[in-house]
Amino acid sequence: MPDATNVLIITGLTLPEVPAPHLDRVRETLGPDGQVTVATTRADALAAAPTADVILGFLDPALFAVCERLRWVHAIASGVDAFMFPEFLASDVVLTGEKGLVGGHLADHAFALLLAITRRLAAAVRLGPAAWEQRVAFRREEIELDGLTMGIVGFGGTGRAVARRAAAFGMRCRAVDRDAVEGTPEAPLVHPMSHFPRLLQQSDVVAVCCPLTDETRHLFDDAAFARMKPSAILINVTRGEIVDGDALVRAIESGAIAGAGLDVAPGEPLPSDHPLWGLETVVMTPHTAGASQLRAGRNLDRFTENLRRFQNGRPLVGVVDTALGY
Repeated sequence: MPDATNVLIITGLTLPEVPAPHLDRVRETLGPDGQVTVATTRADALAAAPTADVILGFLDPALFAVCERLRWVHAIASGVDAFMFPEFLASDVVLTGEKGLVGGHLADHAFALLLAITRRLAAAVRLGPAAWEQRVAFRREEIELDGLTMGIVGFGGTGRAVARRAAAFGMRCRAVDRDAVEGTPEAPLVHPMSHFPRLLQQSDVVAVCCPLTDETRHLFDDAAFARMKPSAILINVTRGEIVDGDALVRAIESGAIAGAGLDVAPGEPLPSDHPLWGLETVVMTPHTAGASQLRAGRNLDRFTENLRRFQNGRPLVGVVDTALGY
């Protein structure tokens, strides 16, 4: 490691600015010989990248190509599929991210979407004053969550946060995960993915909480939807490409499932004439589940702690296994 560490911070959607107290902590951690550059434009990032030992922010192939000293990248993202390009995967650059930091607000958003469907909130808002004409119909259609089964696909930080909220609503929780992970009081048994078909059959709500990998791309296809209950609702707040969008449209239009709450969609943003916009039991938000007034501070705290570890040659927190993609 060079005696002086150069850090490049690239601002963006999730980190629009670096508050002065956090920037001071980074400088203090680096010491007098270290250097911090905050890039607010693409040109600034490209100019500073060749001498950067550490980058905080997003990294694409063009930016990576000009890096000459890079040893570690901390992603301002919970999903790191954008980093899985061949050049980066072939390198020995360490990647860390927000593992365990974003589950709470993603789970909040998942339940906002779910309640918008089950309590007919979205339909009432769309109708405005005319909703009073549908009052009787709404009351007949509204669903209580108590006693229903929440199926959770992916039991990391987001899946666990969904389980805690589901249990608070009186729901039973079932979960599957690619890895052998421990259960929680809300979901004591976490089954391997071989139980995925059974989870679909048993669940009233299915929450997509897994990362996007080659294995999970289009995990929810025609066959998956055919296994779900006709009354089931799909919730997705992680990555749109985990769901086959055309298959989802077919499933809802045919009555194979009842509806979906989506913060993400394949090929987003969807065109205005996409069939999903016209389905009454589909509620969509524009990929905003990742937003929280607490997120940037949490991420910067982790980055600063990891920078301290990096300087001292200690293992980093939140390391991504690039072979697995998460």
